[in-house]
Amino acid sequence: MLDIKFIRENPDTVKQAMKNRGVDVDIDAILNADQVRLDVLQRLEERRSAHKKGTAPSDDLKKEKQEIRELEERLRTAEDAVDAALAPLPNIPLDDTPVGADSSANVVVREWGTKPEFAFTPKHYLDIAEKLGIVDTETAGTVSGTRFGYLLGGAAMLEFALLHYAVSRLTDESFVDGLVHAAGLPLVAKPFLPVIPPVLIRPEMMKAMGFSERAGADRGNDEIYYLPKDELYLVGTSEQSVGPYHYGRILNAEDLPLRYVAFSTCFRRESGAAGKDTRGILRVHQFDKLEMFTVCEPAASTDEHRLLLAAEEALMQGLGLHYRVVRLCTGDISPASAATYDIETWMPGQDEYRETHSCSNTTDYQARALKTRFRKAERKPELAHMLNGTASAMGRMIIAILEQYQNEDGSVRVPEALRPYMGGRDTIL
Repeated sequence: MLDIKFIRENPDTVKQAMKNRGVDVDIDAILNADQVRLDVLQRLEERRSAHKKGTAPSDDLKKEKQEIRELEERLRTAEDAVDAALAPLPNIPLDDTPVGADSSANVVVREWGTKPEFAFTPKHYLDIAEKLGIVDTETAGTVSGTRFGYLLGGAAMLEFALLHYAVSRLTDESFVDGLVHAAGLPLVAKPFLPVIPPVLIRPEMMKAMGFSERAGADRGNDEIYYLPKDELYLVGTSEQSVGPYHYGRILNAEDLPLRYVAFSTCFRRESGAAGKDTRGILRVHQFDKLEMFTVCEPAASTDEHRLLLAAEEALMQGLGLHYRVVRLCTGDISPASAATYDIETWMPGQDEYRETHSCSNTTDYQARALKTRFRKAERKPELAHMLNGTASAMGRMIIAILEQYQNEDGSVRVPEALRPYMGGRDTIL
């Protein structure tokens, strides 16, 4: 959620930010609603002050109490109106976020490695997986419908290996220390705390994280699954349940940053991808993901963002997968994000780059709605900043490995870094 005080003091900045994000919103109407709230608040405070003095006759005192109750109710209504007006507004992009209407304005920052060369025509991952018998979408379609799949044998082992590979590094202080020093970041080498969070959360928590507005009035009719009988959302990323872990907390500045690496099953409707990637495991309704999440002081969030990206790249380079880093433009970042980097991995069987990772700085947007603050010594509490980044989206990483490490005979080499977690096997046959 945006700060109404910031909007009040910087209306032109906010209007331009919304324009850059392609959001049609009436900022003046929001400011008018805010002014109504301020006027009611002022009148209420005046009535309360007069009532405390207790100088009026008893009949007038009764009338004052009634007026105060009425003003309190009007204030609640006015506050609800402001909150409702603010809820759909996305975060304000950072100044260095590229301006553009859609993904065509995204900027390729760098590439790592080179595209693998083959002495044969590389196959699509699903052709490889089905021949090996390690992915079964046909049976999943009978059991669950489209956009589901069974991971079997080698594919399942790859997921477990990817999980162990990433967690063992992110929880290692020396690994994080290496990232900090290699990037020249003024950050502590604090490892990530592993978390397995709930995958069902309450509507108010999803809203605070800046996602539920995307579900529409009926809830769950876009990307998010909603269970009306239970009044719970299924998470589309563990970020949505790790952020609320800090709901209403005042953290000690000495304890920051808080870095987590959370593993969960995720659920998405993928309604915006109708007709695209309906076969296979690239765009599915259910998948597993390992997600990094950070809570830090505002002054450190830009560097923490760089650390998350550095962690993603280090994990990718350890697997020897060719990729490129892309900076998303204002029209392509998520509503809660102020700045986002994606990693797009080369898929030779598809002859294109596909997104496998994302990392975002949401500044104080989520923390404000979650009332997550920190305190330095005896100073007044301040809002924290929150960030998130993909450590490993299991299905997409399996796809990348199948395509980049495929052999002409249909077998797949196992990246060397994963072999210790796969019983030493170097090939999926």
